[in-house]
Amino acid sequence: MWCYNTMEKLVIAILFLTTTAFIVRQEKKITLWMIGDSTMSIKEQRAWPEMGWGVPFAHFFDSTVVVSNHARNGRSTRTFMTEGLWMKVYDNIRPGDYVFIQFGHNDEVPAKASATTPQEFRENLEKYVSASRSKGAFPVLLTPVARRKFDSTGTIIGTHDQYAAIVREVAKVHNVPLIDMDKQSQALLQQLGPETSKLLFLWLKPGEHPNYPAGKQDDTHFNELGARTMAQMVLADIRTLLPALAARIRKQS
Repeated sequence: MWCYNTMEKLVIAILFLTTTAFIVRQEKKITLWMIGDSTMSIKEQRAWPEMGWGVPFAHFFDSTVVVSNHARNGRSTRTFMTEGLWMKVYDNIRPGDYVFIQFGHNDEVPAKASATTPQEFRENLEKYVSASRSKGAFPVLLTPVARRKFDSTGTIIGTHDQYAAIVREVAKVHNVPLIDMDKQSQALLQQLGPETSKLLFLWLKPGEHPNYPAGKQDDTHFNELGARTMAQMVLADIRTLLPALAARIRKQS
C-alpha cells in the first residue's frame, strides 16, 4: 500500500509540474514593438481625430502581449536612429518579442530633412532587422500605407512605389515576414473610389472639429475609421503569417 500511494503521489506531482510548466510557457509575456512614422503613431490630443493605425491595433491581443508603440510623426529610417528613438527600443527588446517596422513616407521625399536615398533606406531597414534578431526578437517588415491620390479617371496612384519595392526586396532577401500595406491599402482605396475613400482620412469641413476650425483635407493621415481599417488589415495578415503571435489574439467573449 505504501508503495502504491507513493507512486500515485509521484505521478500526480509530475502531472502538476508538467501542467504548470505548460501554463507558464503559454502565459509568458512578450512585447510587440512598433517603430515607424505618423501613419502608425499615437497622436497628441491637439491632433485628434487624426489617428495612427497602431492605436486600435494595440487592443487586439490578450494579456500576454504588451504593444509598445514608439512610432513618431515625421520620422524616417535614419532620423528614428539618429534621434535615439531606436536605442530606447533596442535596449529593452527581449527574446521572443516582435518588432514591427514600417517606414517610407518621410524617407522618400527628397525635399524633407528626413529623406534617405534608396540605398540608405535599404541599409537602414537591414540594420533594424539584424539588430532585432541579435536580441532574439522577430522582425516584421511593413510597406508604407498608401496615400489617397487618384488620377483624373479615378485610378489610384502609388506615391511610394520605389520605397515599397525596397521593403519587399529586403524582406525577401533576409527572409523576414512581410505585410504589404501599400498594395493592400491601394486596392482598398481603389475599391472605395475617390469620394468614399475620404471617409478613412482626415477630411473635415470648417467647424466640424474644434482642433481644425478651418477644416482639413489630409490624404496621408487617418481618422479613427481609417486607423481601425488599416489595423484590421495587419491583423488579418498576422493570422496567416505569424501563427505563434496569432495565438495571442484576444478571443471574443
